[in-house]
Amino acid sequence: MIKTKSIIATLSLAAAVSLCAEDKVALTTEIPEAMFEGTKVPLKLANLEPVEVKQKPLMVPKGLTNLALEKEITASDDLPVIGDLEYVTDGDKDAADGSYVELGPQVQWVQIDLEKESEVHGIWLWHFHKNARAYIDVIAQVSNDETFTDSAKITTVYNADHDNSSGMGKGTDKAYVETNKGRVIDGKGAKGRYVRLYSNGNSSNEMNHYIEVEVWGK
Repeated sequence: MIKTKSIIATLSLAAAVSLCAEDKVALTTEIPEAMFEGTKVPLKLANLEPVEVKQKPLMVPKGLTNLALEKEITASDDLPVIGDLEYVTDGDKDAADGSYVELGPQVQWVQIDLEKESEVHGIWLWHFHKNARAYIDVIAQVSNDETFTDSAKITTVYNADHDNSSGMGKGTDKAYVETNKGRVIDGKGAKGRYVRLYSNGNSSNEMNHYIEVEVWGK
């Protein structure tokens, strides 16, 4: 009898796992037109993901929306070198001039206020895709703390700082070459009102750029 109950429990667990899998779908979004310019050059970063590696679809719960669209943006650099902070969530993903914001050198961040605590399942990010480059020390965090100073309230969902050069701990994620397809980051269901993204220059120059950030959740 005990053995029979064990078998039934195992079957029930398998059914639950199968049901959960069926409830998830691949996250999709509108991909901007490729606008590549210049000559491709080899990139040399210690933790660079091979170019030939294709990112797997991110499986997320059904019914998510882009919570970041037209939301308020703040940044570590109050006076961007080029563009306006509102570009980050205006829905324009093109690589043309007038579609991106450029922040100064060294470690910089942009922060999106989702206006209320939300469950974040995916962050789709475009830094710059006019030419081949990789951004250094890309870090994505979710928190209810607007200042991101209370470590107990911060969930780091992506960290490509392999040597702690940005001072927020070593990460195991990879740097990657920018394309018009952007980068999909697993939000892991992290709960918070604010989403903050860091970078520390790029492989072409010391500046930091953002074209668009989408935060998919509920």
